[in-house]
Amino acid sequence: MKKIGMYIALFGVLAIVLPFFELQLRLLSWIDNWGEMTSWIIKIGLIVVGGILFFMASKNETNVTSENQGE
Repeated sequence: MKKIGMYIALFGVLAIVLPFFELQLRLLSWIDNWGEMTSWIIKIGLIVVGGILFFMASKNETNVTSENQGE
């Protein structure tokens, strides 16, 4: 889950940054068809959801590691 969260957040950041350089990811080009405000909400949502997945997976890995050391 950690890698999936990292990739989702990375796609969100790239979707925000790349248009400043006149570039766009083909995978996420459909976002701009929904309008400016909606596309910003989706892009920020990608970053937030990716961050949540990343940090929740990190937290679970830490708990599993500490439980295994206690045995």
